This record gives sequence, C-alpha cells and structure tokens, in this order.
Amino acid sequence: MSLQEIAADVLVVGAGPVGLTLAMDLQSRGVRVAIAEVRRYAEPPSVKCNHVAARTMERFRRLGVAHKLRDAGLPADYPNDVVFRTTVCGLELTRIPIPGRAERYTSREGPDTWWPTPEPPHRINQLFLEPILLEHTAALPGVTLLNRTQVTGFVQQADGVEATALDLEGGQERLIRCRYLVGCDGGSSLVRKAIGAKLEGTPVIQRVQSSYIRAPGLRARIPGKPAWSTYAVNPRRCGTVFAIDGRETWLVHNHLNPDEPEFDSIDRDWAIRQILGVGEDFDYEVITKEDWVGRRLVADRFRDRNVFIAGDAAHLWVPYAGYGMNAGIADALNLSWLLAARVQGWGGEAILDAYEAERQPITMQVSQFAMEHAARMIKARRAVPANIETQDEAGARAREEVGREAYELNVQQFCCAGLNFGYYYQGSPIVCEDDEPPPAYTMGDFTPSTVPGCRAPHFWLPDGRSLYDAFGAGYTLLRFDTAADVAPLHAAARERRMPLEVVDIAGVEVPAAYRHKLVLCRDDQHVAWRGDAAPSDATALVDLLCGLRRLAVTKEPQRSSERSEALGFAACGAHHQPANTETSWP
Repeated sequence: MSLQEIAADVLVVGAGPVGLTLAMDLQSRGVRVAIAEVRRYAEPPSVKCNHVAARTMERFRRLGVAHKLRDAGLPADYPNDVVFRTTVCGLELTRIPIPGRAERYTSREGPDTWWPTPEPPHRINQLFLEPILLEHTAALPGVTLLNRTQVTGFVQQADGVEATALDLEGGQERLIRCRYLVGCDGGSSLVRKAIGAKLEGTPVIQRVQSSYIRAPGLRARIPGKPAWSTYAVNPRRCGTVFAIDGRETWLVHNHLNPDEPEFDSIDRDWAIRQILGVGEDFDYEVITKEDWVGRRLVADRFRDRNVFIAGDAAHLWVPYAGYGMNAGIADALNLSWLLAARVQGWGGEAILDAYEAERQPITMQVSQFAMEHAARMIKARRAVPANIETQDEAGARAREEVGREAYELNVQQFCCAGLNFGYYYQGSPIVCEDDEPPPAYTMGDFTPSTVPGCRAPHFWLPDGRSLYDAFGAGYTLLRFDTAADVAPLHAAARERRMPLEVVDIAGVEVPAAYRHKLVLCRDDQHVAWRGDAAPSDATALVDLLCGLRRLAVTKEPQRSSERSEALGFAACGAHHQPANTETSWP
C-alpha cells in the first residue's frame, strides 16, 4: 500500500471546538488547513461544554456561524436562568436571570444584559455546537478533513513539519507535510508530550460523577419556571443539573466531597435521585456516564519552534465559568492570525513569540480564578444547614441566607464580564505599551480601556454595524479626528505588506475610554498602539507589530519608556493624556 502524502500550511490535530475554530479562522485568511481527527465524521461528541462566551460568539459572528449557533440548542423560549434549589424538584433558594435565545439580543433584564458586545453569550451544549462547526468547516475550500486519522509522530525541519499518521479504517500510512502543526488534541495530548511540555499546577481539586440522562418526566415535576442550570443544595448530596434539549435530556454532575476520594464510594443512582429530589418510583435512563477530576494545570510551554498546543492540550482546570472550551478557542484565535501573518509573508518570525507570551499568563490567571471559585463552592457545599428543607421559620431563614450567599458567589461565574472583556496582554513583543497601566479586573467586573494590550471597547457604528464588523485582517486604525495624518503609518504598512485598514469614526457616541485620536487595533480586537499623531518613526512601530523587530519579553515587562527607547522612537505613548485617577471600580 503506497504512502499517501498530504500538504497544508497548517496541520490541526483534533477536530473538537478548538481545532475546528482554528481551522475556520485560518481558512478565512487564505491559509490551507488539514485537520486530523480520530473520530468518524459526525460522531457525537461528549456532553461537556454548555456555554459559548461572548468573546467566542463575537468571532463566530465574523466567521459567519453565530446565527446558526443561536438557532440551535435549547428551545427559543427556554429560560437560560441559573437556579439554586434544595433539589431539582425542591424549594427554590435563589435565581440568576439570564435571557433565553429568543430574547438574548433584546432583553435588558438581568446581570449580563448590559454587556458592551454585539454578541451576548449563548447557552448551548457541545452536542449541538460541535456538529454545526464541523459541517461549516468541512464545506470550506482549502480545508482537508481527515477523519479516523491518528497522528503518530512528527519531525521538525527548518522550514516546517513532517507528520506521520495512520488511517484507522484502511490501515494506510499518511505523510502530512505542513509549515506549522497545532495540537488541539485534548488533555492527553500527543503533541504536548512530543514537544516535551509538562502540565504544572494542582492535580486534584474536585472529583465529579457525570451522568447524561434521559428523563422525560422530570420537567413536569420541577415547580415554577424552568432553568438552564439547577444547583441542588441539601445535606445529603449537592450537584448541578444542566438542561440539554429543554425537554427530556439532562446532564447531572454529582460533586464528590473531599472525604469521598474514590468515584465508586458513592452510589451513582442514589446520588442522582438525591440531586433530582425523586424517589425509587421515578424512571430515567443513563445515556452515557463519565467520572472525571477537576484540576488546575497549565503547560510550562505552548510552543516548540513550528509546533504549538492550544485548548486542553495546553491547560486543564475545573470548568467553572465555562472557560475550558472558551479559553481554548481564545488560544486558537490568538494563534490563527499570527500564523496567517507568517504564511502570508508579512509577519516576521518574532510575531509567533506573542502566542506563548500572551496566552500562557492569561491561562494561568483564568485557571486561578476557576480554582479559587471551586474552593469556595466546595466550602459552601460542606456548610449546607441541616434544616434547609424544613417547613418552619428557621428553615425559611436558612434558605434565605443560603440563597443570598449562592447568588453573590455565583453571579460572577455565570455573568463573568471580567473574564470576557477585562483581560489584557502585557509584556507582549507585538504590543506597544505606554505609561498607563491596564486596569485590574475580576471574574465579574472590568473597566473598559484602550491601554495597549486591552480589548478595544465596543460601540456601534453610524451605519448600524458593530465596530468589530469593520475590522480588517491584520490591523485596523481607528481615527477619531480626520485631521490626524496617518500617511506615515500607511506608507510603512504598505512597505512591509502589513494589512492595515483605516476606519474613520464620526457621528457616533463612543466610550469614554477612547481618549486618543488614533487607536490601532489587532485582528483579535486587542489594542496594539494609541496616540494623537502618527509616530515619528512609523516604520519602527510597524516593524514591531509585524514581529520584524524583536524585544525581549521578561517576567518583569519593560516600562513603556524603555520599550520606546529600544524601538528607537518615543511614540509608544505619543501625546498621551494622563489617566483619569478618579475612575471608580464598577
């Protein structure tokens, strides 16, 4: 049997949501992509992620799949609320209101409806999400999808990578020649192990029994308004239940206590019934089940020359806030435009240094948020009052107190504006920092900012488009004063073949964070530079943005003045206005 040879610019190992999003985004930039996936085409994924974050939906909007995803998942009128009850069928303690998809764009009630984004979050299980991404990706020209294909190894060369793979159906060996390889192959990643990267952190935080069940009679037993997610809080067993199809399928998480170190130490059926609040007469079917360990692990490196890792291959943590898959997709979107810059020829080798320099610190921060939240949840589960279900005055007081504490603790998890819009890239080799530090953020709160490295605050353009709809591939220069001369930047970008769009902003109210006449944004919506005039040496700035001029990235990032001197010009903070020191934390 002859060796089958396949050529691509980028080989993506793994066709889960992270790998598919990476392939979609690369293809949109004219990059040839091959995807190797061990599963059969359209083989159902596991029942894992239930939430697509706003930042992820923003990119899906630009890739043309946001509306497809909005039309899938729970019924349009099904509330996306998070509710806390003594059991799923028991007494309600508190509720976090979240609009269903029919009202997602229009509702102004609830703690996440004020968000400055064209695409609010979407609650959809991976069972519905992944097939849409797969079908969309498989139909794209320039994408070669290799199902039932297992990458067995690879060799790096100066100009690319040669990967060997096995056709699991026919037994044929495949040789895949690519310029870059990205491992999106999950927690047991072959690619991560092959590049010698090691996961570091906390190996065990929480053990969980997960059961995907069919229970047609459950919804009729739930009192009051239904919810997307229900937390059961009682002294016998605490757990979480997600509505999957809004009719008869549910995902039940049984959170084991710290003194229950073995999965089989708790009877699965007993735990499910205690969480649901049903007796032995209630019928349900276990469709699939999985025992898993929540961890906080981040790889010590995300890259070896032409090989990268993303998603669960690079980091694993307790899936609070739904930021396992979404953080992986953020990896993919950060890496995609950098790889495309190299393939298209305008990006220097140093531009790829930005991936690890930017994403590794952020994943460390997010994993810490998740671990700290998990620790507080574990503590809360151990402190459930014994009388929380009693129908007397003391029981009512206990329920009121637990409900109040549950809301305060969890609203930041499910309505996490900070994790969506507050994180920033500091110490990046392709961000021109100035003397204003990025504002701090928490899981739930953030301050909009145009400090380089921050996400460009969203606003709507006069023609009704989102600001991000106007962004071009590469870089976009927002000009708030048409008198500002941008010819030097245009000329420098043209000389380096760096994609640069200029968008003039007029006739619309913009967020107060836009205090400069010029704000230069990257394709991934992060600010790269700002000023009131083009820098005196525009070529030096463009060289930095293209990765043609390398600056050292250290544990202690250079001050902006030092970075300016290293660049040979004093314009990283050109005409910088002092920060408003009276700005209060939201």
